[in-house]
Amino acid sequence: MIRFMFMCIFLREVSCMDSLRFLAVGDWGGIPFWPYDTPIETKVAKQMAKVSEMYQSSFNLALGDNFYSNGVTDVDDKRFKETFEDVYHYDSLMNPWYIVAGNHDHYGNASAQIAYTKRNFPDYYYSLNFKIPGGDGVDIIMIDTVLLCGNTDHDIVGDQPHGPENVKVAEDHWAWLDTQLKSSKAEYLLVAGHFPVYSIAEHGPTKCLTNRLKPMLYKYNVTAYFCGHDHNLQHISSSESGWTVDYFVSGAGNIVEDNKSHERDIPAGSLKFFWAKLIDLGGFAVVEATSKNMTMSFVDGFGSTLYSYTMYSRKS
Repeated sequence: MIRFMFMCIFLREVSCMDSLRFLAVGDWGGIPFWPYDTPIETKVAKQMAKVSEMYQSSFNLALGDNFYSNGVTDVDDKRFKETFEDVYHYDSLMNPWYIVAGNHDHYGNASAQIAYTKRNFPDYYYSLNFKIPGGDGVDIIMIDTVLLCGNTDHDIVGDQPHGPENVKVAEDHWAWLDTQLKSSKAEYLLVAGHFPVYSIAEHGPTKCLTNRLKPMLYKYNVTAYFCGHDHNLQHISSSESGWTVDYFVSGAGNIVEDNKSHERDIPAGSLKFFWAKLIDLGGFAVVEATSKNMTMSFVDGFGSTLYSYTMYSRKS
């Protein structure tokens, strides 16, 4: 990826137009008191801006926990300015932010976040499609894992979701998701939510998602699942029924926690990468998709590439 980024600077009109590039960051939502951000959040924002400018990124995926610790109250909440606008103020980050809500967002008024940025956060769940130069495209299915599974207890460390607050809303969401996955003809099919399917860290695998979402990922040949919730960077790759799904945790946008308490709760040999170095001041994901392959790279708060992994088109 570094070589590609170097070429982008000098051959911008040629080498950077043959792929789709975007960033993904989770758990980026500052703190609920002055200065309303953390050194990790500001450092990650600065590096995201540098990478976005150099790499010509098209958009950003925000993977939930957008405002710690209790979301926002309404569309006039000052946190929109203090934690988002004042931190991600760089010109190169003025591209679209596509957002899902996390458990901390649902502790507050998640609908206010939707109302605040209707174009990029049109509803609790929605689908995106992006064209790849020379290819078909990327489908990204943005889901609300709190609506699907319920929320966690704010005061219990590592708590699992307690079941959906509204069963009908959850079932409608599951039905919609099944339809979206079944109908996708894209070269790459991604699902993005907040709670992890697999994680080795504090929260571990989300039982609701391993029971119900995971079979759908394999049934419909999903390329990868992106999430946050655990405050580190992870890659877990697991195969079932002849298909491999890659699980990426990108939850180090604001806090970093080195925790491997659920290392034995994922399939043996499936952990490919884990990072949680507080001294490196957070991290995020950079994704590049061409008609031939898709590369996901983790980048830390100093701009160093920590890890890269290549996936291939569903049609190959």
